[in-house]
Amino acid sequence: MAEGENEARWEGLCSRDTTTRETALENIRQIVLRKTEYLRSAKETLSRPSDGLSNAVSLDGMNKLLAHLLMLSKRCPFKDVRERSGLILKSVEELGIRIPRPLGQGPSRFIPEKEMLQVDSEDAQMHALFADSFAALGRLDNITLVMVFHPQYLESFLKTQHYLLQMDGPLPLHYRHYIGIMAAARHQCSYLVNLHVNDFLHVGGDPKWLNGLENAPQKLQNLGELNKVLAHRPWLITKEHIEGLLKAEEHSWSLAELVHAVVLLTHYHSLASFTFGCGISPEIHCDGGHTFRPPSVSNYCICDITNGNHSVDEMQVNSAGNASVSDSFFEVEALMEKMRQLQECREEEEASQEEMASRFEMEKRESMFVFSSDDDEVTPARDVSRHFEDTSYGYKDFSRHGMHVPTFRVQDYCWEDHGYSLVNRLYPDVGQLIDEKFHIAYNLTYNTMAMHKDVDTSMLRRAIWNYIHCMFGIRYDDYDYGEINQLLDRSFKVYIKTVVCTPEKVTKRMYDSFWRQFKHSEKVHVNLLLIEARMQAELLYALRAITRYMT
Repeated sequence: MAEGENEARWEGLCSRDTTTRETALENIRQIVLRKTEYLRSAKETLSRPSDGLSNAVSLDGMNKLLAHLLMLSKRCPFKDVRERSGLILKSVEELGIRIPRPLGQGPSRFIPEKEMLQVDSEDAQMHALFADSFAALGRLDNITLVMVFHPQYLESFLKTQHYLLQMDGPLPLHYRHYIGIMAAARHQCSYLVNLHVNDFLHVGGDPKWLNGLENAPQKLQNLGELNKVLAHRPWLITKEHIEGLLKAEEHSWSLAELVHAVVLLTHYHSLASFTFGCGISPEIHCDGGHTFRPPSVSNYCICDITNGNHSVDEMQVNSAGNASVSDSFFEVEALMEKMRQLQECREEEEASQEEMASRFEMEKRESMFVFSSDDDEVTPARDVSRHFEDTSYGYKDFSRHGMHVPTFRVQDYCWEDHGYSLVNRLYPDVGQLIDEKFHIAYNLTYNTMAMHKDVDTSMLRRAIWNYIHCMFGIRYDDYDYGEINQLLDRSFKVYIKTVVCTPEKVTKRMYDSFWRQFKHSEKVHVNLLLIEARMQAELLYALRAITRYMT
């Protein structure tokens, strides 16, 4: 059978119509069985060395098919697809072909799978969200399964991402996915790179571009500098960067195309932060998400972790950790007491503008000395680093080495009054979608903190948001930056700065060490604040530069 002949078509499985899904499943079953028969007969009649090469190619194609079926059997929101995919895999195994099994601990390495919402949840709202995501992307990815702790945000996120990648817009579809690859690669986020490599090929992208950025069109190569600065030091973006892209003769970008590209770059830089910040595991059907090796014969195998079973060592670590439960309980109480005191101080006296400005400068200086003990260089893997240039360029604090970057004052250029209208003018409807997503993330609250209910968390949420903007040199005149040191302890600041500035360095230890008494859903909520504050900060610098170019 020639490679490419009778390739499986997965689109029918995304349909909400049962009959359409049934037809698609039957077609896939037939293709799998034909490939199985071909491989079995090839094994028996192997005679020429050239046959070995074509069989290896066929086996690779078959393995990808089986990995996709494994993903569907575990992650499809439609029960009929899950069950039927499992049955196809079983029938292949019975014919003597080795089938894959999942690796890892569910959607996140940081959050136990038993605490996650399951794909077969009976909750109608969750099921509708999962079905929407699956229909749009042909998969239910691990990011969605972690974000679903906050369904209101997830709905807005999926709507925005769908619009950016699939709806009418200035850029062709394959450019959009390639820009996603470029942006995710800047943070060595192989999780997102792998997803968008598949999507890029699916929409007809040229496989040669994936060999390295130098193989992509010059127009996309020119975007590399903006990608680099935006990801690591957005305060350095100038109108000259914009001019260079808009006046590159036959490789020029239009303003509308550039705004689309900027939104995609900021979206994927931020999503890389979420991926690392929540310890997102590889997708089941991607590299690192499955194995064809049989289970280990030791005391327990890696799949036991998924079932909620843990090794003896892990159990001992957990029981040893119980000693600090009372400490973390007092941390929550102390944080709530600080919030109460700050509220009282606000009501009693208001600091002068000079005092507020000096507190901002002090917090900005202090943020430069927040770094993790795991602050080693992370060398980018070759398969990721080929998608961007200048691999040594990374995050550097803006006031190091005698450099002084002027403070970005929000009353001079803000999202609500300036950025939003510019985006909406050049890329209609996207400004509205992004604005809604910012508002949901910033205002999202369940009025709870750890074990406490009926708590006003607005002061804490604002401190987190403004701390991130402060690290980017962005100042709000009406905010007292003295509150940040009161509300965010050092381990939390280390986590925030790492997730936002160098997400590839996030460790489980960092995730575990802040807010130890808080629920995982609350830590995911923190990550939503981090990624949206980061995205807005990057957008503000890029859009201000575009505005300056236009005027």
